Order: sequence, then structure tokens, then C-alpha cells
Amino acid sequence: MLALIRYSVPAGRTGEFLVQAHDIVDTLAGQPGYVRGRVVRSVDEPELWALVSEWEGAGFYRRALGAARMALYPLMPLMLNEPSAFEDAERPAERP
Repeated sequence: MLALIRYSVPAGRTGEFLVQAHDIVDTLAGQPGYVRGRVVRSVDEPELWALVSEWEGAGFYRRALGAARMALYPLMPLMLNEPSAFEDAERPAERP
């Protein structure tokens, strides 16, 4: 399961954002079901950032969000309000 939390970060807050975002990744990394995570920045829109993480399942991710709520809280004003949990899609069968 892939989790994608996007943020709109003004240029003047980049340093602060990076410290807090990596704190969130560190907090999530200590939770059951965590596979990997990273902080990424848009190549085309430098103020658009994302915290990307992979989980063994949606339940693990949702419980981890609860455990990380204090780390997530300072960045909530920068967070884009959109769905963040995505599951893998099966490849369609080949057409005859």
C-alpha cells in the first residue's frame, strides 16, 4: 500500500518543513507494517512536496497516522486536503 501526503510549502519555510517532514518519516518508520518512506519535491513545482511511504496494508498506515499525529500536526496547515492511501492495482488480463 502506498501513502502519499502532499504539501504546499512556501519557499521561506523549506528548511523548517524538511526537518519536520523527516521527523514524521522517522516516527512512521518505528510503526508496525512500515516498509519504507521518503520526502520528495516536485521537479516542476518547487513549492510542492510529498511524504511518500509504503506499508504492508492500509490498517497499518491508518494506525501509524494515529501514533504520528503529534509529529504531523505542525505541518497540517501546509497539507493538501486529498486522499492519501493508495492500493496496488492488478494488471488487466491480456486481450485475446
